[in-house]
Amino acid sequence: MEPTAVVKVENLSRYYQNHCAINHLSFTLNPGEVLGFLGPNGAGKSTTMQIITGNLAPSAGEVSINGFDIVDSARQAKQQIGYLPEYPPLYRDASVDEYLRYCAQLRRVKSAAIPAALAQAKAYCGLSNVGSRLIGNLSKGFQQRVGIAQAIIHNPPVVILDEPTVGLDPIQMREIRSLIKTLGRDHSIILSTHILSEVQATCDRVQIIREGELIYQASIEALQRR
Repeated sequence: MEPTAVVKVENLSRYYQNHCAINHLSFTLNPGEVLGFLGPNGAGKSTTMQIITGNLAPSAGEVSINGFDIVDSARQAKQQIGYLPEYPPLYRDASVDEYLRYCAQLRRVKSAAIPAALAQAKAYCGLSNVGSRLIGNLSKGFQQRVGIAQAIIHNPPVVILDEPTVGLDPIQMREIRSLIKTLGRDHSIILSTHILSEVQATCDRVQIIREGELIYQASIEALQRR
């Protein structure tokens, strides 16, 4: 029996005036899966991620997150999602703990549960020893970890990561990829990237987008053979 998809995208399109950024995309994300969304810059990856997370309205089509429509039931759908945009929304003058506590409040984590949520997110992301440090004084790799921590602070079933290793050095990239594989044990993940090796290192399945259209999808094993 097929598992019930946690994310379902059906015939999704988005136009900017006369330009078609994405054209009739349809795909699913299954429970416990890390899905690689691969394509060159300008292919429509970030537009798709913004629509799935409710930050951009589709021109046509539907998106549901755990059964909640991202347009008709936006609040319930967004509560199911953790999102790391390409440029993480970090407050550089705040400490790691201050920022993550603020994110937990935004995500409606109950006050009594916030200390445990902070501890869990920091432990997951290797931030347990830097809680009092200012975000602006951290390395780019650690700032990216803080970005991932804010995405999982409310323990969502679905985590969406848009270009999570952009601008990192090779060692930082390897650390973030390892973190994504760890997250994949407890969350369903969509990883958007233009780097093939990143998909090969972290994902269970890949789909390739070009000029707004889905042109290929397969398991990582099938991709490696091809």
